[in-house]
Amino acid sequence: MVDTGGMEKNTATQILDVAQEMVRNRGYSAFSYADISQQVGIRKASIHYHFSTKDELVKELVKRYREGMMRACDRITQSNASLDQQMFQFAQLYRNGLEEEQICLCAMLAADYAVLPQPVRDEIQAFFQETETWLTNLLQQGCDAQLWTCQPEQEAKGLIALFQGVQLLARSAAGTTTFEQVVYPLLATKFPSR
Repeated sequence: MVDTGGMEKNTATQILDVAQEMVRNRGYSAFSYADISQQVGIRKASIHYHFSTKDELVKELVKRYREGMMRACDRITQSNASLDQQMFQFAQLYRNGLEEEQICLCAMLAADYAVLPQPVRDEIQAFFQETETWLTNLLQQGCDAQLWTCQPEQEAKGLIALFQGVQLLARSAAGTTTFEQVVYPLLATKFPSR
């Protein structure tokens, strides 16, 4: 992608924003440059100027989403909240998507994993690995402080699967109450504050 100034960067950001919303709502195969061009109000050729192919666009989209998730996790770590509060804040990241009627970008793309190009797959794998590592570290801190009894690596995988699975379930139930009914009681039982 060429950055020749603020206008191009602003347009590229708008393209990514619209594409992200579409992928989080429809999936990889159900959006096109024509869809983006209509919403952003530019010609398809302008999208190709910034992202020559759909695969390049989606790779950049996942990279941006992954980096955003890591910034959110860093904010949680730096919040000085208790470990159990940090766990709830992490879960809230997934609930927030439901308020926007969207699910995790990488969970949505994982459903299309077989048709995705390798660079996009690599970004998705990096997202899951980085998120799992962050969550494993949080769980390990709780175990080390004898707040919780768990197997951090196993629990991290299970929690990510839970949050993403409940997002899908809540989306089909058309509301966030499913997320709250399933996730919060489980977290309160498994990771109580002391």
